[in-house]
Amino acid sequence: MVRTQIQLTDEQAEKARQAARRMGISMAELIRRALDESLASAGSQVSAKKRSLRAIGCVASGTGDLSENHDKYLREAYNK
Repeated sequence: MVRTQIQLTDEQAEKARQAARRMGISMAELIRRALDESLASAGSQVSAKKRSLRAIGCVASGTGDLSENHDKYLREAYNK
């Protein structure tokens, strides 16, 4: 493991201590788990964004003014 130092606000430190105590783990383990979860989430968000960007232009709507009048078409679609 690599030792590192971080700074927390008083409130963050207290909440982290309480959460670690409730879970029966060290504060360091709590922070490692939170970091792992955050990094996994960030990776999936980047992945979702890349998939979304690749999808742009892949489908023809048959409507030439869809980008200009998207609200109109959404209203029509949901009011059916």
